[in-house]
Amino acid sequence: MVARRLTILGATGSIGLNTLDVIRRHPDRFSVYALTASTRAEELATLCREFLPEVAVMADPAAADRLAGLLSDLPDIRVLSGPEGLCDVASAPDADTVMASIVGAAGLSPTLSAVRSGKRVLLANKEALVMSGKLFMDAVAASGAELLPIDSEHNAIFQCMPADKVRDPKGAGITRILLTASGGPFREFSAESLRSVSPEQACAHPNWSMGQKISVDSATLMNKGLELIEACWLFNTTPERVEVHVHPESIIHSMVEYADGSVLAQLGSPDMRTPIANGLAWPERIEAGVAPLDLFAIGRFHFEPPDLVRFPCLRLAAEAFETGGTAPAALNAANEVAVAAFLAGNLCFADIPVIIERTLAATSVAPADSFDTIFAKDSEARKRAREQIGLLTV
Repeated sequence: MVARRLTILGATGSIGLNTLDVIRRHPDRFSVYALTASTRAEELATLCREFLPEVAVMADPAAADRLAGLLSDLPDIRVLSGPEGLCDVASAPDADTVMASIVGAAGLSPTLSAVRSGKRVLLANKEALVMSGKLFMDAVAASGAELLPIDSEHNAIFQCMPADKVRDPKGAGITRILLTASGGPFREFSAESLRSVSPEQACAHPNWSMGQKISVDSATLMNKGLELIEACWLFNTTPERVEVHVHPESIIHSMVEYADGSVLAQLGSPDMRTPIANGLAWPERIEAGVAPLDLFAIGRFHFEPPDLVRFPCLRLAAEAFETGGTAPAALNAANEVAVAAFLAGNLCFADIPVIIERTLAATSVAPADSFDTIFAKDSEARKRAREQIGLLTV
């Protein structure tokens, strides 16, 4: 058994809190070097008092000042701030494992810092691969980092593949990856009904407890589009070999089809502690606090194809991946801006994909040959998306 020391990027979010819950159950196996958050200083202070990290980081400098005041009686905890502080703790030699769970494009730089430092990186930030796929995977290969997927779907695929063939599905005899989706809370809504959806409705996922942004992404199926792109990079495959299956029960987290007709599936309750525990202890298995699966209570599984007319975000994501270059980064940026506008009450739910499609059309595609280029296109796409929102809401 190897005791691991962790940095948790995004400790106050859903993934971060679930990670800490698993760590709490195994104090002999895991300890915390650093905890980070964006603005929730009070929540991070509470976690710091329990887990006593050496370093705490707030992305927001004002929040870091508040945190320092809240922890003034614990002088052994250093408080850092900003993107530099996040990258510092992600790459620090004091930790061998980094949970990368900062939501959105903001997570790319610190996650990349962890990768370049050759750590075990538990990847729960899908946007890092969506934005910079080849560059990111090249950095993993160059540093020897151990990249383990934590999204429930990608972790399920990982568990269903031979460990030495994760990047060689053809060599493993794999013919298709079957990526499951819950379908979100509006799976049976008409196109007209989608125009009156509220942020509160969109954030009330029927199966999973998640943050606001990812809940909205699940409701639009953009989350599945981002996961499609992530799966292609993680498992070295193409969209033609990844098929999305809407599975409302969220019990089968994904499947892998083999050339002999076998289909291997990973099943479990919709609880993120299962994939988190898998990544923390891999290749071992540890108790995660998840209730045993009661198949008799579930009774039946249902599957249906996604409706790309009512939920075009999945199509837009596949098209952006096929376009290549900086198109996926622009897709992600436009989605983040559109979702934020919807949550603020400034955009209709059904217009989220409209803004994304118009932004992609208005943003030129460049080769994704450097991270500077990717970040520049991210900024450009955000500007274009805000312009499109202004035009749409005039």
